[in-house]
Amino acid sequence: MENGGVIQSISRQLQKAKRKIQNTIRTPSLQKTTCTALAFVILVHVYYNYKTTEVDLSVDNDVTKNKFGNHFTEEHKLDNKLTENKLKNQFSAHTVVTKKTNRPHIILMVADDLGYNDVSYHGSEINTPNIDLLAKTGVRLENYYVQPEGTATRSQLLSGRYQIHTGLQHDVIWPAEPRGLPLDSPIIADKLKEVGYATHMVGKWNLGFFKKEYTPTYRGFDSFFGFLNGHQDYYTHRTKFEQWSGYDLLENEKPADVEKYNGIYSTHLFTGKVIDILNTHNKTKPLFLYIPFQAPHTPLQVPDSYVKPYEGSIPDLKRRTYAGLVSCMDEAVGNITKALKVLGYMSNSLLIFTTDNGANEKDGGSNKPLRGGKSQYFEGGIRAVGFVYSKWLESTMAGTVSTDLIHVTDWFPTILNIAKGGTQGTRPLDGFDQWLTITKRASNKRDEILINIDPLSVAEGQPLFNNTFDRRISAALRVDDWKIMTGYPVNGSRSKNWNETYRDGAQNVWLFNIRRDPNEMRDVSDKYPDIVQIMLGRLEHYQ
Repeated sequence: MENGGVIQSISRQLQKAKRKIQNTIRTPSLQKTTCTALAFVILVHVYYNYKTTEVDLSVDNDVTKNKFGNHFTEEHKLDNKLTENKLKNQFSAHTVVTKKTNRPHIILMVADDLGYNDVSYHGSEINTPNIDLLAKTGVRLENYYVQPEGTATRSQLLSGRYQIHTGLQHDVIWPAEPRGLPLDSPIIADKLKEVGYATHMVGKWNLGFFKKEYTPTYRGFDSFFGFLNGHQDYYTHRTKFEQWSGYDLLENEKPADVEKYNGIYSTHLFTGKVIDILNTHNKTKPLFLYIPFQAPHTPLQVPDSYVKPYEGSIPDLKRRTYAGLVSCMDEAVGNITKALKVLGYMSNSLLIFTTDNGANEKDGGSNKPLRGGKSQYFEGGIRAVGFVYSKWLESTMAGTVSTDLIHVTDWFPTILNIAKGGTQGTRPLDGFDQWLTITKRASNKRDEILINIDPLSVAEGQPLFNNTFDRRISAALRVDDWKIMTGYPVNGSRSKNWNETYRDGAQNVWLFNIRRDPNEMRDVSDKYPDIVQIMLGRLEHYQ
């Protein structure tokens, strides 16, 4: 095709698309935004068709069936009725296929307090079609562990180091606390930036902000939009804690325009910001996009339109509202996935999805059939929803399940390996590069996970042995099939409530065989004292 033909082709497609949008979407501002976005897609499509003839005109039918909702204007501020009704842009978009480079775009999504039984591919009554589609066409991680609370998981995810090595082994970082993830070792954004990645973050930080050096744009991220604390109001973006209260929404290093964003639901707002980044990023440069969602963490706030579908199936109000938060987040995952496809990223992207810890069942989440939940060392608090999706996966691996032991610290060296980066300048890592284990079923490098040792939480009773780890100290460890818990089997300040609510007399040691008893119904510490002593020896080694 000659240059004139290219221009005529662009003009014809633009006019055709404009007519279709005007006939389908009645809001003028949304028409303008949609036309602009689609014009960009058509320009790229025609360019690649002209240059390389490598344009795939097909759209994945399963993805198309999952409605592309809440695609915002440049202000991400649709009127409330449109937002409430989850306006769908049902236009047929061409998928731009770009050549794979030796370094993929890396999209890292983190759900907040999503339980094991809160995704439909685990049998939940909550509908998560977009998460399911990615998980079932990627590699599902079904022996995958995180930490029992958010600060611990996020610190280990971004640093590759156990919390005993970062001073974060006791509790989350609460508002106004003068502590954070230490500056003595670079985090993943620092290392990816060193090898040429653009690094962006949208969502929840929760790793300290008592000095500016502890905030995202000083930790390797080119941009940050989100909040610094562990919780906030989904609409007003205010945080309340004890006597403190205030707005917690930042654009890079400055407070965001509160008037502009007040009233916009955070899952919608963050999704719009992610799509902004995808629209403006130069795809010739590898992209690292970190998306730690606020949802479905409390407070239980979500537009009614996401709750109504569950009115006939979930009688409990908390569970029903929580289901709405999860469904809204699932829709966001679908919108981001669609944008990755439409804008030409997906063929050269690696998408990692994880939760930060188990659900709090008192707030509507569910970890069934696992025992326990958020803040606890039982499986319900740390056995995580997680998967990897990528066109880089070999066809024989797509749609498979991995039962290899994998921990959240493993993402740091795994991502660096994929990005052709190195660990020079980092403190000793506790994570392992698991890429070949996940994608080629290679031998697993990990046979144990230190869940935690918290010397500030000490239970009642007496030491079991005098020459090894004191079982009164709150700790947990997994070695092969065995798992031991000592002291209070909960994280940080939650130990105050353990004695009153859960504790069985003066018991301060539990031993489970997770392969035989994944739901931890049978404590066998009395039956296998030799195993207990070996496991205590490993805890002593770490301490």
